[in-house]
Amino acid sequence: MKKEDCIWYDRKRHLGLPLSFTKYYIYDDRLFVESGFFTTKIDEILLYRIRDISLKITLGQKMVGVGCVTVVSSDKTLPVLDLKNIKKPREVKEILHKVVEEMKEKKNIRVGEMMDGGPMGGPMDDGMMHNSDFDC
Repeated sequence: MKKEDCIWYDRKRHLGLPLSFTKYYIYDDRLFVESGFFTTKIDEILLYRIRDISLKITLGQKMVGVGCVTVVSSDKTLPVLDLKNIKKPREVKEILHKVVEEMKEKKNIRVGEMMDGGPMGGPMDDGMMHNSDFDC
């Protein structure tokens, strides 16, 4: 894959700075997560398998200009993916929504086809306060 074909790219950030070995990127048909320093692991989700996209920005994230985009898919190995502490999360959510819809239209995927297999629901919010204000 060529860098010029990349639709979007960012890194997981700590206090707004890209001090992480986790990278996220979107190409025309897949969303990738690359993580690790000594051992690199790359996961991918086919865009047409994405079923839901949500956004969460905590107070701490607002202060440093980042947020979390959660992707729920019908992928067996990666049903829920959090794009944690990324810049411009609202724009990323819209970019992702646009490319997912384009890919589904290109592949002639209908809603009924997406309902077969995979998890029916998304991640549950337990309503409890969590330790870190920077978690998704």
